[in-house]
Amino acid sequence: MGEVLLSIFAGFIVGMLFSAIKLPIPAPPVLSGVMGIVGVYLGGISYQWIVERFFTG
Repeated sequence: MGEVLLSIFAGFIVGMLFSAIKLPIPAPPVLSGVMGIVGVYLGGISYQWIVERFFTG
């Protein structure tokens, strides 16, 4: 849970900094972009699970 809170805090600071210096926010602006990131993360986790489950002895 601590990692999640630190991640949210870091994202908040980055968002404020980018807004303060008038740059576009470095994040997907719509839900589909966020879901794409979640999909990439889940794909990576799934690959690790499959390799550990079926290909390590």
